[in-house]
Amino acid sequence: MKIHEYQGKQLLAKYGVTVPRGEVVDSPDQVRAAVERLGLPVVVKAQIHAGGRGLGGGVKLARSIAEAEEIARKMIGMKLVTHQTGPEGREVRRLLIEEGLKIKQEFYLGIVLDRATSKLVFMASAAGGMDIEEVAATEPEKILKETIDPAVGLLPFQARKLAFGAGLPREVVNRAASFMLALYRAYTDLDASLVEINPFLLTEDGELYALDAKLNFDDNALFRHKDYAELRDLNEEEPLEIEASKFDLSYIKLDGNIGCMVNGAGLAMATMDIIKLAGGEPANFLDVGGGASQERVENAFRILLSDSHVRAVLINIFGGIVRTDMVATGVVEAARKIGVNVPVVVRLEGTNVERGREVIEESGLGFKTASGMKDAAEKVVALAG
Repeated sequence: MKIHEYQGKQLLAKYGVTVPRGEVVDSPDQVRAAVERLGLPVVVKAQIHAGGRGLGGGVKLARSIAEAEEIARKMIGMKLVTHQTGPEGREVRRLLIEEGLKIKQEFYLGIVLDRATSKLVFMASAAGGMDIEEVAATEPEKILKETIDPAVGLLPFQARKLAFGAGLPREVVNRAASFMLALYRAYTDLDASLVEINPFLLTEDGELYALDAKLNFDDNALFRHKDYAELRDLNEEEPLEIEASKFDLSYIKLDGNIGCMVNGAGLAMATMDIIKLAGGEPANFLDVGGGASQERVENAFRILLSDSHVRAVLINIFGGIVRTDMVATGVVEAARKIGVNVPVVVRLEGTNVERGREVIEESGLGFKTASGMKDAAEKVVALAG
């Protein structure tokens, strides 16, 4: 789950992470009062769930109230396109008006889970304000890392080591270390999956600020944080993913034209891989779960076909928990109920697979059966054209 920059800053401030003073507005009419309270100059920042806003024109400095109001009029309602939004962009619905700070130096801080070691990693870099993915790809030596032992957490000496290594002045190292320790406490207490401060700012008067803040939550821990529901902005989420979540379906929309309906996350990943190997592009990740009941299959079909880019569908079911013939019956009944207007390839394996294939072939729906994943991928790629 993602949240906006201003929401992340509000949460981090509760842990002692210093953030600039700012106010959120959703209308140009609110800008004057906000600027009068904050003082000039101010920075006007578009609030969308994507990085690269500055390069896309979503972060502007205003040195007068009139300039701030004019920026807000242009920015609210605009389609902001960044390298993370795709060419369609995101509509800007609210702005963060923030006090302008005198920048001396920009750094980067981040905490993320390293799946190779199953431990959190705290990262720091002098390459603040830049695309950190690009830095990691071209100059990885500029990113310093400290692996965190979950039994003891981030230790003060590790934080100081990162601060010195990133090139922070000696006189602010201890304060920078305290900043990092506060950031780590926030990460663990909030059940975050990512915390990123880019840039981590050193001002000309020696103060440290989180000039930007990116905070994502671990979806698996949301049951512990009922209050997070009010932070969710559905306007920033893919409508089909929202619809799928209502039926407890694991769905992620992608850019291809082959819809995938699979039971099991691992099988779903393998299915997408083999579609690409066959020269196609998956339109989604969709795991209907081990049971794959008729109701779940029906909802999955409806969501798949709501994507106008889908030109063919691959159903890949392994009947372990549930019999394959029962799944096949569910697929046929669901397809008849909602009406499927694109080619469908069905690959079944597991208990009663022969009877399952017969159900598909005798349905009269024109679905193609496949004898294996390679065969299924080649057939659905050909049908997708």
